[in-house]
Amino acid sequence: MAEQKKEKKISVGAVITEIGSTLNNKTGGWRTNKPEIDQAKCIKCANCWVFCPDSAIYKDNEGKFQINYDYCKGCGICANECPAKCIAMKLEEK
Repeated sequence: MAEQKKEKKISVGAVITEIGSTLNNKTGGWRTNKPEIDQAKCIKCANCWVFCPDSAIYKDNEGKFQINYDYCKGCGICANECPAKCIAMKLEEK
């Protein structure tokens, strides 16, 4: 009798299977450019926070906007939308 191979179950791509799963998957590791905020130039308009597609920008206890690099993919939208031009995109150095 021939040996049967077990079928592997392959999950469907681009489907969120459980709520909050993105918190467990830190996605900033493949970033090539990293945004850096010059707090002295920041006018606290919150454009960076509003336009960030990854919700990687947050306001700290002092009212300053910060970047959570665990989730920032380095897309540069925050720098593009900043009217004060206080966000610079710099090459990621690992």
